[in-house]
Amino acid sequence: MKRHDPIPVTVLTGFLGSGKTTLLNRLLKDPQLTDTAVIVNEFGDVGIDHLLVEQSSDGVIELSDGCLCCTVRGELVDTLAELVDRLQTGRIERLRRIVIETTGLADPAPVLQAVMGHPVLADGLRLDGVITTLDALNAMGTLDRHEEAVKQVAVADRIVLTKTDLAGDASLDTLCARIGALNPGAPLLDAQEAQTGYAALFDCGLYDPETKTADVQRWLRDEAIAAAHHHHHHHHDVNRHDARIRAFTLVHDGLVDRDAIAMFIDLLRSAHSERVLRMKGIVGLSDNPERPLVIHGVQGTFHPPARLPSWPDNDRRTRIVVITRDLGEDFVRDLFGAFAGQPAADRADRVALESNPLVVPGHRF
Repeated sequence: MKRHDPIPVTVLTGFLGSGKTTLLNRLLKDPQLTDTAVIVNEFGDVGIDHLLVEQSSDGVIELSDGCLCCTVRGELVDTLAELVDRLQTGRIERLRRIVIETTGLADPAPVLQAVMGHPVLADGLRLDGVITTLDALNAMGTLDRHEEAVKQVAVADRIVLTKTDLAGDASLDTLCARIGALNPGAPLLDAQEAQTGYAALFDCGLYDPETKTADVQRWLRDEAIAAAHHHHHHHHDVNRHDARIRAFTLVHDGLVDRDAIAMFIDLLRSAHSERVLRMKGIVGLSDNPERPLVIHGVQGTFHPPARLPSWPDNDRRTRIVVITRDLGEDFVRDLFGAFAGQPAADRADRVALESNPLVVPGHRF
């Protein structure tokens, strides 16, 4: 049996009519996507004649009898496992990448969980990224009405705006500002522009395929999230789904105990898994400061943590990007601080100590 590097998996999602199939058709003409397996919902809409197309018991994979993330999720897991097995046993000579196109109504989280959390798949596959298409002409209304569309944008690594030629400049500015508040870490690309191709959309995972080294800054894009936090001070409309989403970065200059970070993740996973849409980061551990830990999770499912051989650059801070829904940023920060050795007096206790009407003047507790 041959041993291969984990196969990168790209998830292409977007709401109904957002143009993801059109984008996929265009991308599949790129020679760099040769030896790519494509799993689609409607095979007839996608031109994949020149590509490697994996076969299931029913022929070409065509998950058209249900949503990819729910009723046929088991079939997806089986299909991915079969692809890995065929490559490792030599029945497939080359498989450079897998692209999964979800249905327009799909929540992408279960698809990501299938790639990251399955014991066999997690060893043979790695999540490269999530590409989300958004119809610029109708996006504002779509985001207002459909929580699935908001979630598709929130978990994206790349966001591609389609039909920008039909939307006015003012509408585009408003939409871009809204997307920037919702997911400031994802580059915003225009499908009309020629550079929206393979190089801009793929290879957005932790490892740079050119240098064969970890590119943490590119992967986390935590500086973009920090900048958005600094500049965006608008009020959220509580009736919009956006108001429920938060993206922020946890930063810690010191080292963290390995058991402490494990307990922090386990607590979030066990008590708030549905609220933590995505988490990815690099953590400096006290047991071996020279080899940082990489974590990556989607709604309670985490890829097995991995140690890097060394820090990829001079920035040795712990940085964890968190995207939450209905989970306050302050709560997550305080929880992380407690496990990272940054204890603080409980708010209720602080009020009791400092605002107690029975306190003795001049006496500090």
